[in-house]
Amino acid sequence: MQNTTTTAAPAAAAAVKPATRTRWAILAILFIVTTVNYADRASISIAGPEIRKVFGLSAVEMGFVFSAFSWSYVLAQLPGGWLLDRFGSKITYFFSIFLWSLFTMLTGTVGFFTGGAAVMAMFVLRLVVGAAEAPSFPGNSRITSAWFPTHERGLASALFNSAQYFATVLFAPIMGWLVHSFGWQSVFYVMGAIGIALSFVWLKTIYGPKDHPSLSAGELAYIEQGGGLVDLDRAKGAVRAAPAVDTAACFKELLSNRMLLGVYIGQYCINTLTYFFLTWFPVYLVQERHMTILKAGFVASLPAIAGFLGGVTGGWLSDRLAKSGYSLSVSRKVPIVTGMLLSMSMIACNYIQTDALVVAVMALAFFGKGVGALGWAVVSDTSPKEAGGLSGALFNMFGNVAGITTPIVIGYILQATGSFAGALVFVGANAAVTIFCYVFIVGDIKRVKLVKSLAPAPVK
Repeated sequence: MQNTTTTAAPAAAAAVKPATRTRWAILAILFIVTTVNYADRASISIAGPEIRKVFGLSAVEMGFVFSAFSWSYVLAQLPGGWLLDRFGSKITYFFSIFLWSLFTMLTGTVGFFTGGAAVMAMFVLRLVVGAAEAPSFPGNSRITSAWFPTHERGLASALFNSAQYFATVLFAPIMGWLVHSFGWQSVFYVMGAIGIALSFVWLKTIYGPKDHPSLSAGELAYIEQGGGLVDLDRAKGAVRAAPAVDTAACFKELLSNRMLLGVYIGQYCINTLTYFFLTWFPVYLVQERHMTILKAGFVASLPAIAGFLGGVTGGWLSDRLAKSGYSLSVSRKVPIVTGMLLSMSMIACNYIQTDALVVAVMALAFFGKGVGALGWAVVSDTSPKEAGGLSGALFNMFGNVAGITTPIVIGYILQATGSFAGALVFVGANAAVTIFCYVFIVGDIKRVKLVKSLAPAPVK
């Protein structure tokens, strides 16, 4: 149902004509960094078959290597969020990019080890890469909150989130060529070098809205009047004043908020779809649909393209609804619910025989996943100003637990049934749970105001 009264912030912002579009240049940097971020995550899977062959690793040993990133990434979310709130997005994110790229590059040196030492070195380096990447997506959310008015935040968040699909389309062929032409080490050396160079570009180009040298007064007013948190990282120095928040109490307060808890659980379920496509989907094509590995590799890229298009579509639709006068709750929930309904279509593959139709349905399902992947926009809309990093980290921690559980649960289903039929139902059911969360648990989407966890301001 459409609101009869449009919120004041978007209306005020609409009256201001921004003279520049600096905010979109900031978003372009976020998109590029996130693309490299996901390419670095995928580097181990691209190089994995060659690594396993060179070192004679068992499937169990490779499983541990593959899982290392997700374990540390999840565990480091809350410390990463605290660092963002304590030191600001710019400096924390710089060290995040630099360190994950450095340790990605060092992964190439594992070739100097043999046997168990090589496995241990690879495992430890992947752990460190996961921990270093922890502040990245909460940092994206904080920067988007600062740079974009509410009615543009859906598209902005969808664009940086869709970089995960773009990374697969762009870098997977490049990394495959590097492994084929120069050996598995070259992937880590090249991707690490790209990231290190990008970290210094970040340092020179990223500012808070009130500190940016090229931002016009008109665009600043447009952002601020539209609900952008332009003072979020106001301090120019590397170290900001400690936020007046009791971290432990804030953690409890966020988890006790029904709206946020619904958003967090919903993100876990959405990421179950993501990790199905990242892990078991190629195996499904080979084992269940009897495709060749070469054909499966090509087909697996199609859902990534569909997901990218869906992500852009979902963000555009959400912002379009907001600009048309619909409430924030409606403009965010409609794409999420619609997208998850489309994602549930994958269950129909259990009853389809034609490979081409199966691929089309899977692409539709991942398109829907992209449309519904507006969780980061919701986090930008709802996180308390004093603890945006912590809230984003908690959200990301919930979501990426799916990276640990999804491959394991599907593995047990396959072991018990010998078929992917139950696995597709399991993944589709997670889409249904997401719908339930946003319809019955989340309620009105609005910014949380901390009450119990605000500490007295420090005495200067």
